[in-house]
Amino acid sequence: MRIVAAFLKIDDAKKIKNVLNQNGYDDILVCNSAYQVIAAANESDGGIVLCGYRLTDMHYSELYGYLPRDFRMLLIASAPKLDECSQGDIMCLSIPFKTHELIDTLELMRIEWDRTFKRLKKAGPKRRSSREQTVIDNAKELLMERNHLSEEQAHRYIQKLSMDSGNSLVETARMILAFE
Repeated sequence: MRIVAAFLKIDDAKKIKNVLNQNGYDDILVCNSAYQVIAAANESDGGIVLCGYRLTDMHYSELYGYLPRDFRMLLIASAPKLDECSQGDIMCLSIPFKTHELIDTLELMRIEWDRTFKRLKKAGPKRRSSREQTVIDNAKELLMERNHLSEEQAHRYIQKLSMDSGNSLVETARMILAFE
């Protein structure tokens, strides 16, 4: 699990990194821009972003919208700024804080992350055979040609039919091809 410490002042991020290092956390990236956070997150298998209210190029809420789904955020800011935080899935920690509060909060987030994402990654996505993928692709091509849809629209249409009918994507694609 990757930890990214991102604060407007790079020295603040380095202080957080040092505290975390002293408490057993070692995979910590320090940065001060959302661009760096997003790049690091996209190269990682998930983790936690500890960040301040603003970075050099983005507000925390904008950054949160760009994070991959396997990343969580811990917003560290003053109490008035935390009152403005409207996203319920962002964990918040008010400054000033005690070291044990940071470590306890981070540990709680790590446990939640482990439960959620390790289980999903262990199971892994179900792989389709090349034959099944061909059936889906043929159904998309048919919809694109017949109904003048883009590939994305055709795929969404098949997904929606699949969800509405309770059938798999492949079964739904076969039904579409059967009515050709």
